Amino acid sequence: MAQRFFLAGAILVFFTNCQTPRAIISTSMQKNTDVFLDSLLKANSQRLGPVMADPAEYRLQVIYTRIDRDARNRPVFTDFTYRLSPETYFYPASTVKMPAAFLALEKMNRLGIDKYTPMHTDSLSAITPAVSTDSSAEDLQPSIAHYIKKIFLVSDNDAFNRLYEFLGQEGINRGLWDKGYTSAQIRHRLDIALPQEANRLTNGIRFVRPGEDGEEDETLYFQPEQRSTLAFAPRKDSVGKAHYDGKKLVETPFNFSEKNRIVLEDLHNILRSVIFPGSVTSSRRFRLTEEDYRFLYRYMSQLPTETDWPVYDTTEFHRNYVKYLLGGADAKTELPAGLRIFNKPGWAYGFLTDVAYFADFANGVEFMLSATVYVNKDGIIGDDTYDFESTGQPFLKELGNVIYETELNRIRKYKPDLERYKVTYSRKPQQP
Repeated sequence: MAQRFFLAGAILVFFTNCQTPRAIISTSMQKNTDVFLDSLLKANSQRLGPVMADPAEYRLQVIYTRIDRDARNRPVFTDFTYRLSPETYFYPASTVKMPAAFLALEKMNRLGIDKYTPMHTDSLSAITPAVSTDSSAEDLQPSIAHYIKKIFLVSDNDAFNRLYEFLGQEGINRGLWDKGYTSAQIRHRLDIALPQEANRLTNGIRFVRPGEDGEEDETLYFQPEQRSTLAFAPRKDSVGKAHYDGKKLVETPFNFSEKNRIVLEDLHNILRSVIFPGSVTSSRRFRLTEEDYRFLYRYMSQLPTETDWPVYDTTEFHRNYVKYLLGGADAKTELPAGLRIFNKPGWAYGFLTDVAYFADFANGVEFMLSATVYVNKDGIIGDDTYDFESTGQPFLKELGNVIYETELNRIRKYKPDLERYKVTYSRKPQQP
């Protein structure tokens, strides 16, 4: 098996010579522009449905970034926000997989190991089993690269858990805090109910060069089991009017204070730092190679129907499976020809969030849009009766349409050169 390894010196050369066009304004939210988005959403309230009738009840937050280019193709950002409130808790669900993917690539570069190198995870007693194969990979080997593919293609929970174990609870949080994303508290694996202490523990991990002709694998790097000693800032985040504790209905709000947390503005800026690495200072930038960026752009925008490895059942994992803004997670919706969405959504406990960059190569349009909405009419957390399909997904679909139509009609002094984001995918989309 051919293996590819980066030299630390080569990585350093790339980091110090990044050719990405620099943005010419800061990335902080521009509070004085809120009136525009407020007026736009209210003018389209009927299209947007019941959410706009009571946005406070739906805990709605929206960030829309208008992008203009100067004569040198440098991006200029103007941020519009609607009800943006860092104090208003929303459960980020699978959106936390996005920064985990970026941090995992950064750590691989720091170790000097290629992201395609087979990664074997040891078992952790009573927590998670050992993993040394992956039937969805072409070579049957798990790797950081393959886990990241599955995260962006179909929001795979197990793939995130493997990255969580590679980074460690302390590593993932300190990695974000050090970059200025201090709202983050990534405290647990996903889709596995474990006590706090168990989520502090992470598995031993080894990267290997597979042996040939019956020879043993060669261990290139071994990371022993770890225990996080982080002390998280205390929180008081409760949502709903009742919740289930096992099979018992408890008539009090659900306490999210020990669940994952990250504010929408940080998610929006984390995505911007990867789509536009020149728009942030060195201290806030993920240490990625140009090949890493190309890899991320491919899988953040690729559809499950376009991938050979993994191969998905396209009835379940249809073309818009993780495309909520504009796509509405609707198998029948066809996105405009030439448009690609680079995004990461999350949905759980009635919270529905999507963080996205849009690039329309046919019309020369680009913008960013992030939104979170809480759709849980009965107010009960844990009953698996949420209003994702009836309210949340239609709202995000129309929100994307409203902003996209606004962008199509907006006059730009300079048409953007979007060549950086063009990707050749492995095969043509299939019909659902």
